[in-house]
Amino acid sequence: MKKLLIALIALGFTVTAAAQGKQEDRLREAATVMKEVLDVPDNIPQGLLDKAECVIVYPGVKKVALGVGGSYGRGAMTCRTGEHFSGPWSAPTLMALEGGSIGFQLGAEETDFVILVMNDRGAMSVLSSKVKLGADASAAAGPKGRDASAATDVVMRAEMLSYSRSRGLFAGVSLEESTLRPDNDANALVYGSPMAARDLVKGAVAVPSAARPMIELLDKRSPKNLSERK
Repeated sequence: MKKLLIALIALGFTVTAAAQGKQEDRLREAATVMKEVLDVPDNIPQGLLDKAECVIVYPGVKKVALGVGGSYGRGAMTCRTGEHFSGPWSAPTLMALEGGSIGFQLGAEETDFVILVMNDRGAMSVLSSKVKLGADASAAAGPKGRDASAATDVVMRAEMLSYSRSRGLFAGVSLEESTLRPDNDANALVYGSPMAARDLVKGAVAVPSAARPMIELLDKRSPKNLSERK
């Protein structure tokens, strides 16, 4: 009986370690996607990134068989720290994405998504609970390149701006009708205990090693919040 108990405990540790490793891989993949997106010639306008309060990255979102165009993905969200989202980028919260026909217009079975959260209301809503884009939070396809006037217009209308990348093609894409939510089970695996998304982005939690490439990249590419309210 004692040997069986030891074997079960060892198996439990192995399963937990494997699950934790999967979530850490997700963080590394999110960093890779963010770097590749920022390195394309016609990418997210720098002015928009500098005004964003949070960034959400979903690498490799897949179509699923349930429903027409249904999709399911897991990713990570980091916000600027501080009460008013004006500090360095935070330790990330793991996130889930679920929805209908979102972002597969480019014909791929797998798509990367990047979402910019542009104001306090959008940030607090998605950090608190499940949010349906277009209903609980306003969302729009993000503009590309350096068209400052288009960027200003779209920011005035939307709390979240979304982009997709499939088969090497990068574009703004509407994610209305999809839902975003913190992945609390994944956070518990990465941080070793249950962690609320809102607590993670306050800045008191150390960035895990798997997430450092993503956070260091954003700290380098957009070190300050340059929105007019900051």
